[in-house]
Amino acid sequence: MLRTVHQHTISAHLDQLRPTQCTIGFVEVTSKVNQWKDMPSKKRKAMLSEHWFPCVLGPNAQPYIVDHHHLGVALHQVGEKKVSLLVLKDFSMLEEAMFWRIMEFHQWVHPFNELGKRVPFSKIPTSVPKLKDDPYRSLAGCIRVKGGFAKDTTPFSEFLWADYFRTRISLSLIKKQFDQALIEGMQMASSLSASYLPGWVGDSSSHSK
Repeated sequence: MLRTVHQHTISAHLDQLRPTQCTIGFVEVTSKVNQWKDMPSKKRKAMLSEHWFPCVLGPNAQPYIVDHHHLGVALHQVGEKKVSLLVLKDFSMLEEAMFWRIMEFHQWVHPFNELGKRVPFSKIPTSVPKLKDDPYRSLAGCIRVKGGFAKDTTPFSEFLWADYFRTRISLSLIKKQFDQALIEGMQMASSLSASYLPGWVGDSSSHSK
């Protein structure tokens, strides 16, 4: 029987955290690093004390973060060591195979690599700094910030958008002409072909005329 816990916070070293996804968008990480560098010291301390990484305790009470991976990498890059965690569930009594099944059931894991291909759970990086860059995730994040689609509570929604752009925008364009890829992505985001995606803000009536 699973042990239920009231949500509570704990403190942990950043290098103790285990990711629940394989990739991030490095452009978003760079943006967060720059924001951090522009913060006064007092505001940095306040942000760290008030910001909690939602996590699940896995086998051997290992904390697995289920959100804010970009912030985790950014904090690692600026040399921060300790963070606060919000424990959502305690699955520490589970065997590893069952743990991952339960995590997938709750949509708390995204085992897809930088090519958008599913990989075994064993291929998920074992620490935050080992997360790999998915340029399409960077593109999707920037398009959301510019209003191309709305922030949505659907788990890993921006990865769905990344996969949408993956089949429509070349990787070389993203790497060599990111601004142009952003322009094209903004247009695609509002098209009817993207209407199935979470946070779509296009106008279906305009396409039916």
